[in-house]
Amino acid sequence: MFWSRIAGIYDLIENVYNGKANRRTTDYVASLADEGDHVLECACGTGMFSVKIAPRVKELTATDFSDGMLKRTKRKCRDLENVTVENADITNLRFADNTFDKAVAANVIHLLDDPQKAIDELKRVVKPGGLIIIPTYIHFGESKAAKLFNKAGANFKRYFNEETYKEFFKEMGIENVRYQVCEGRMSCDVAVFENV
Repeated sequence: MFWSRIAGIYDLIENVYNGKANRRTTDYVASLADEGDHVLECACGTGMFSVKIAPRVKELTATDFSDGMLKRTKRKCRDLENVTVENADITNLRFADNTFDKAVAANVIHLLDDPQKAIDELKRVVKPGGLIIIPTYIHFGESKAAKLFNKAGANFKRYFNEETYKEFFKEMGIENVRYQVCEGRMSCDVAVFENV
């Protein structure tokens, strides 16, 4: 699998190539977490968001479908007793309805064949009134990194800019979304909405 194969270099891309945007994004997302929260993180990758969210919450369930990525997340979170790391498919989650206070699905929505199914699953497992937080790279299709990732087999389904990201949520039937752009080499737009 592509994502397991590149797990070893993914941290370099996150921390070095796009460190500024990623620090801003992870800090912002972590600031949305509260002490009593049980948070679901989908597509946790190598744990970039996990290590920022976990110290702020009661419990974090970090998931990904790539075992190579999960291995790195487990290593980064080994000293965090409130983190569970497990394999999961964002479009078919094994969790019961209304399990989590918040859900984070970072930098994955552009990879999915059926993003509506993923959003429906996030809405199902998050309690009413809980937050769903979806950070996504914008202007990524214009970057050298995007071209390299696609050439290597990433298979992006869509690219977003600020306007098309807003349109995407309108098409999904989601209103009252707040957006926070975190600037950097590959800027990230964080969409946040309350589950109704």
